[in-house]
Amino acid sequence: MTKLDYEGVQAAITLYLDGLYHSDTNLLGQVMHPNARYVTATAEPTINMGMGEYLPIVDKRPSPASRGEPRQDRIHGIDFAGPNTAIVRLGCAIAERRFTDFLSLIKEDGQWRIISKVFHYDIVEV
Repeated sequence: MTKLDYEGVQAAITLYLDGLYHSDTNLLGQVMHPNARYVTATAEPTINMGMGEYLPIVDKRPSPASRGEPRQDRIHGIDFAGPNTAIVRLGCAIAERRFTDFLSLIKEDGQWRIISKVFHYDIVEV
């Protein structure tokens, strides 16, 4: 039986969350697959963009770290469909938004990368 790589997936998610918290697109670029999709239907119209559209948005926004926001990251679950395919459900916060992310990851050349980020957010008072 193939051993599932929980540690590798967790390391990729840590990189992802660090990239979000610091608005660091270099970190995000390491973990996001170049063909990844960024999708939410929380507000109308549905947002569906590629990394060429999404990463410049992250570059322009002040980071949660620079605003002194406490980290509110939590992995709710990791499921595998095989040794090279995983789904992660997690929560995190940026400013007044509380996110639930569903991240699909694939392992290519020994590296876990996020191929899709589908998420919902709620607005809360801070």
